[in-house]
Amino acid sequence: MRVFITGATGVLGRRLVEQLTNNGHDVVGLVRDADGETAVANRGGTPRYGDVLEPESLDAAMDDGIEVVIHAATAIPESTKPSEAEWAHNDRVRMEGAKNVLSKLPDSVEQFLLPSVVWLARQPDGSVFDETAERHPDRATQSLAELEALLLNRAGESTVDAAILRCGFFYAPDARDTLTWGKQLLDGDLPIVGGGLLGRRDAELSVVHVDDAARAFVAAIEQEASGMYHIVDDEPVTPATLFTAFAERLDAPDPGRIPGWLARFFIGKVTAKVMTHPMPTTNEKAARELDWEPTYPTYREGLDQIIDQWERDGTLAELRSDTPVEAVPSVDTAASSS
Repeated sequence: MRVFITGATGVLGRRLVEQLTNNGHDVVGLVRDADGETAVANRGGTPRYGDVLEPESLDAAMDDGIEVVIHAATAIPESTKPSEAEWAHNDRVRMEGAKNVLSKLPDSVEQFLLPSVVWLARQPDGSVFDETAERHPDRATQSLAELEALLLNRAGESTVDAAILRCGFFYAPDARDTLTWGKQLLDGDLPIVGGGLLGRRDAELSVVHVDDAARAFVAAIEQEASGMYHIVDDEPVTPATLFTAFAERLDAPDPGRIPGWLARFFIGKVTAKVMTHPMPTTNEKAARELDWEPTYPTYREGLDQIIDQWERDGTLAELRSDTPVEAVPSVDTAASSS
């Protein structure tokens, strides 16, 4: 298959380029600078310059013969407490960018894939939910809910199949959040954010290693999938369990606690809500229909891989020092904008 990827230089996009080319697919990655060009080329893809917010730039980038498009471009805020302007820019990259890409689709395109997030459909009562659950978007995911609806409606009116892969919270050796967690745990600065007045109520979160998320997209392409899929680990985990296990592997101090109502003043309402509102779901449909299962079935195997990678590439030594460590933006921690 000939696959076109926006956000090809993000934490998910880089893996998509590499895994798809390793599986024999022809990949075109949208880039905006020389670093992006190198990142795509080094992973076996063909870099093409363009910007999803500049539709005329997509004419040359999206050549006839492309069969699959993955819109992985976002502009997830990097600041600790994102402003309304930052979220608005992300909305624009996500929605306007998608509309621009859709307007330029060559006639050869058969499938359009979108990375989404499972907490878009978490239930108010915290119960387990699946792909059929009603959406409950917040400020960060409202545009994503609108884009999901747009793609599904468009797919029903055209010959292009739409596959939406809602991913759990991303973690990986090079993901921005994971690197930040590691550094803060080593410094004793990462508290567990919990619900309730004293922060003692823990929420079950669905997470997924980014390697496994990318593998799910490859599977969805090769299975010619359409519709909605939840891409998560086999076992939901609370922030308390996740961060404590991470600290143990880092030989770092045990993290303390902070209630969500207080944490929102430091990390913003969106992040505090993600950490304190349950989002338990399963990957049963993806396993059944995509023939996919996670290489890292739980956070335990995933954290072991991260520590092993950090030890081998020197990241752990950098985290223990004052040297800044380069991170790749994650899917809502999704991909970089291109």
